[in-house]
Amino acid sequence: MRRLRQLAQRTPPGRERYIDLLRALAITMVVLGHWGVTAIGYDDGRPAGHSALADLRWAWPLTWVAQVMPVFFLVGGYANAASLAARRRRGGSAAGWLVDRSARLVRPTTVLLLVLAAGAAIATLRGADATQVRAVVWFATIPLWFLVAYVAVVALTPPMYALHRRFGLAVPVALVVLVTLGDLGRLLGPAALADGNYLFGWLAVHQLGFAWYDATRAANRRPGDATGAGATAGDAAAAGSQGLLRRGLPLSRRAGAVLLGGGLVALVLLTAVGPYPVAMLHVPGERLDNAAPPSLALMAAAAAQLGLILLLRRPAGRWLRRSGPWQAVLTVNAVVLTLFLWHLTAAVLLVGLLDALGVLPTPPVGSAAWWAWRVPWLLALAAVLAVLVAVFGPVEARTRRPPATGPAGAGGRRLRAGLAVAGYAGVLAGLLLNSLAPKTAPEPLGLPAPALVAYLAGAGLLRLLRSGRAGRHRPG
Repeated sequence: MRRLRQLAQRTPPGRERYIDLLRALAITMVVLGHWGVTAIGYDDGRPAGHSALADLRWAWPLTWVAQVMPVFFLVGGYANAASLAARRRRGGSAAGWLVDRSARLVRPTTVLLLVLAAGAAIATLRGADATQVRAVVWFATIPLWFLVAYVAVVALTPPMYALHRRFGLAVPVALVVLVTLGDLGRLLGPAALADGNYLFGWLAVHQLGFAWYDATRAANRRPGDATGAGATAGDAAAAGSQGLLRRGLPLSRRAGAVLLGGGLVALVLLTAVGPYPVAMLHVPGERLDNAAPPSLALMAAAAAQLGLILLLRRPAGRWLRRSGPWQAVLTVNAVVLTLFLWHLTAAVLLVGLLDALGVLPTPPVGSAAWWAWRVPWLLALAAVLAVLVAVFGPVEARTRRPPATGPAGAGGRRLRAGLAVAGYAGVLAGLLLNSLAPKTAPEPLGLPAPALVAYLAGAGLLRLLRSGRAGRHRPG
């Protein structure tokens, strides 16, 4: 608590605290949403989980708020733009930024994968069926689907931010057009045309985070200072430009109302008249999935959410000036990725414990018993997750991003950049291979061996770069 008070007291006056609140709320809603809609039953005598949304059609409109992944990418865009711009003002490189940015993402993820692989190996050696081992690990690693997309947009931040600086809001508009074309492929064929939406959709929201950062930075400039502290030439002119080429996101309540109203109208038309499902989360049996990959309907939901966020920005900002709320936000953000990564492992552990004790409730979805079980279910899961965060949270909370110590000279910078890209590529390949592997594949380690090797190679390379031991020129 003492450290948190010190951090709260040292918060710069110009910090957009609302961004931190949104990140904490988004991850908390993801955790509670996954836990809340999970229905537990038995399949061939073994516990199995599935989404209850298929049996709760009345709840589908609620997913317009509960689907908060757009909020996380919006917040990520703001944070990534802010840290990249600060790095460049200090004379740092994009490659150095990528290397240091990887620490907070990769270290907690590496711990999760190694612990799951070790647990799976022990279970296999003790005679557990390799297919069942894979099913358990597959469920625990569902959050890595999101991390695949987020690591990709982080890796693409330097070139995408350069595009933002040149073309402003025209970039997310163009990306939404690509999402629409992908949806046409899903509806009319070829369906593979929609695969790009996994990247285009989240990049579009991420770009809006860039625009929010630029608008906030322009608003925080000192009076009489056209460019602000450390601002690049031309910032003042860009801040005042209009139309799609403007860099700053309109932050007024009027803009929020327009986005909220327009997004909701578009969402109703796309789901009530158009071909899109009402639910913004995965529902078994539906022809389309609005989130996998992101659809035009999800982009409309993101616009509505952004409008609501802008409408609440000022009152939330005033509330966050109080010490108590701000310390609570800092507490969650210190372990926010740990909460996200381990929340389904907590469910696996609780279900396994209750099943072993012979007291696992499996009431029908929507029944009175099922609803009555929601509160103790959530409380028990929160207790298990609290233990996991206490054990593994320090890995994230104590992560430091040291200044990059790369090689000197143009050749050295190019080498460092190439190694950073290779490290990210390895991490992405490993995460993607695991996510694409079927949950019924017999995997003694719970994870496909190629996925684990690729991930650890990429993570190891990034770790060497952060330590400064890779990419150095040595005297010949």
